[in-house]
Amino acid sequence: MRGENLRGVAAIVSACTIWGLSGLYFGRIRQVPAVEVLAHRVVWSLLFFLILFAIQGRLRPLLALVGRGGAPRRIALASLAISSNWLGYVWAVQNGHATEASLGYYIFPLVAVVLGYIAFGERFSRLQMLAIALALSAVAVLTVWLGQPPWISLFLAGTFGIYGLIKKGMAAGPVLSVGAETLLLAPLALGWLLWLHVNGGGAFRDSAGAVGYLMLSAGFTGVPLVLFSYASRRLRYATLGLVQYLNPTLQFTVAMLYFAEPFGRAHAVAFPLIWAGVALYCLDLWRQERLRSAARS
Repeated sequence: MRGENLRGVAAIVSACTIWGLSGLYFGRIRQVPAVEVLAHRVVWSLLFFLILFAIQGRLRPLLALVGRGGAPRRIALASLAISSNWLGYVWAVQNGHATEASLGYYIFPLVAVVLGYIAFGERFSRLQMLAIALALSAVAVLTVWLGQPPWISLFLAGTFGIYGLIKKGMAAGPVLSVGAETLLLAPLALGWLLWLHVNGGGAFRDSAGAVGYLMLSAGFTGVPLVLFSYASRRLRYATLGLVQYLNPTLQFTVAMLYFAEPFGRAHAVAFPLIWAGVALYCLDLWRQERLRSAARS
């Protein structure tokens, strides 16, 4: 059992490291517009999933998921949410807003708590209420100090929170469901790339090397999801929640050290507030896990 836990931890750390360092990759392809990057990511990710599911013998469940009852509508909504999130993140990195992007993924779990309250009537614990208050304080500081709300952070946290809300209760696992989402998005992505090519633009005309580089974007979608799925079957929910903060921490580190983005007084006040809120949220996760463990024993 200990070996299983260690392998689970290694898998989730690897997944979060890939996600967290993805800004280095997207920053290298600033010459490719974000919408085109998104289209390539969808197409090559779908190819990755089709090969994976063919090896696993799960192509039939994939097609069944897309054509099952009310699932296509839910998958379509999830596709819209996650593609908006991907597009927003790529645009943020390419336009010098990687710091704001990392802030968005820090506050996402707190946004998810609020969405759970609105959609399902889930109650806040005292620690969660305090964590949300700290996050709101950070947003208020940035809004007053910078003269506008941190729209990029709120957009990324909101779209990812809505994505999680849509997928809550979906019977399919994370890898299969994302495969279905890319399957629905693929016609639009292929249509966009074809339109660019016909009109004399796009990476296909610019250079074969650029296309080869864009193919690697599938790795930032498929590989970490497979690792996350592996870890989720072996680790407690609290452990998954805690380790996932490695992702925005690496994003923030890349923004500061590699992109050398400005970090002003507003950020110096807002980020510690966010980190304090995250610490309280993680403490609440740990406390709830202990209560569940005690109840089971």
